Amino acid sequence: MSDQRTELLEEVAWNEDGLVPVIAQSTEKEVLTLAYMDREALRLTLSTGFGHYFSRSKGRIRKKGETSGNIQRVKELRIDCDGDALLMIVDQQGPACHTGEYTCFYRELGEPEVNEGAIDYSLNVLKELEEVIRSRKESPKENSYTSELFRRGLDEMGKKLGEEAIELIVSPDRRNLIDEAADLLYHLLVLLRAREVDLGEVMGELRRRRE
Repeated sequence: MSDQRTELLEEVAWNEDGLVPVIAQSTEKEVLTLAYMDREALRLTLSTGFGHYFSRSKGRIRKKGETSGNIQRVKELRIDCDGDALLMIVDQQGPACHTGEYTCFYRELGEPEVNEGAIDYSLNVLKELEEVIRSRKESPKENSYTSELFRRGLDEMGKKLGEEAIELIVSPDRRNLIDEAADLLYHLLVLLRAREVDLGEVMGELRRRRE
């Protein structure tokens, strides 16, 4: 990290929770999001050149676009006169908002909270599940079904994935279809982790096919 960036890190007036608000703005000067960084998220942003934030709801650092692919390449990072807010100029890849809108500020006051047909690109649940599965593989737990699957090996994982696919296909009703789809996604993530494939790699391939 350059001396200038280190100085920026020290100049921030962190709030009582150790956070600072960050406005992300596109290179076309459109305001995209308002989020928060802690010291580590800012350090990662400065060192990697990609936007990282601290999720107050999840209690963890997340890279913007870590599952959706809608990353933010940082072009400039500015601090305000009081040191208690940051402005980040970014090259936004795809929508910035989890609703599928380009910016989080797409509504005027009085408009509906969510536009009909908007797509949720966040996939936070899948990312969190992937992290739990990774943890069970690296640190097996007693009475954990996931740890047991890793113990049984790839053949058993493949068998379970096939069974879940069949059960999904023959689902008799909507509720059962949802349950079986969840089971299928879970077992797919287990198999991917066993083969050392990240969910982000799969999402990247889907994004490539969409282009």
